[in-house]
Amino acid sequence: MILLVWLKIVVKVLVLPPTGPLVVALVGLAVAVRRPRLGRRIAFGGIALLLVLAMPAVAGFLVRYIDATPAFDATRPTNAQAIVILGGGARRQAPEYGGATLSTLSLERVRYGARLARLTRLPVLVSGGPVGKDDPAEALLMRDVLTREFGVPVRWVEVKSRNTHENAVDSAAILKASGITRVLLVVHSFDVPRARAEFEAAGIDAIPAPTGIPPVSPAEAGDFLPSPSGLQESYWAIYEILGGALYRVMYREPAT
Repeated sequence: MILLVWLKIVVKVLVLPPTGPLVVALVGLAVAVRRPRLGRRIAFGGIALLLVLAMPAVAGFLVRYIDATPAFDATRPTNAQAIVILGGGARRQAPEYGGATLSTLSLERVRYGARLARLTRLPVLVSGGPVGKDDPAEALLMRDVLTREFGVPVRWVEVKSRNTHENAVDSAAILKASGITRVLLVVHSFDVPRARAEFEAAGIDAIPAPTGIPPVSPAEAGDFLPSPSGLQESYWAIYEILGGALYRVMYREPAT
């Protein structure tokens, strides 16, 4: 477990963009001291990779490569018994809120989960433990936003999990105690394969209800221009690609 935690830290710090491509560029500059032509090529390759990953069109392609689940159709019968919303992080210091609050990812999931709750009238479970030792659990922040800001009641709150695997195991225990084995799973599109695989391994039939679904094809010329939002989406997509590969290695089965 400790090795896995350190592996995640190393990947986040040294592999994922923007650091990963910048490391490649720095390596190229170092190589250029002895082999100028090769070094310049490596450095330019790192910079080009960073610019490409920052294009929304490329980020969208990466997300669609991970999962092509369409938007959930609330008019289609599913026999789902509940809605599960997984936390996506929190802002530990938000002065305007007087403390911790939901991150952008978590807020997007909560907003979509609230919409589904109104459309389906299914009970809601929120899942996510504390970000830091002295911080409130993400699930508590999610519950407060759902009830106070969206007017959607929350029936179950899972507050101990620290990752997707624990989200699934701990939520499954709560759901099964209430006789629930089939749920709508609210996560981002790039999270669908791994999250669904974790819940199904825990004995819960999970119907994906993704948010943040990219368009099928680039919608405008600006999608080919590098942007901070494109780089952020590529970051999450690559993180999930690596996470899915790790899941398959650990559990010897495809995360689909």
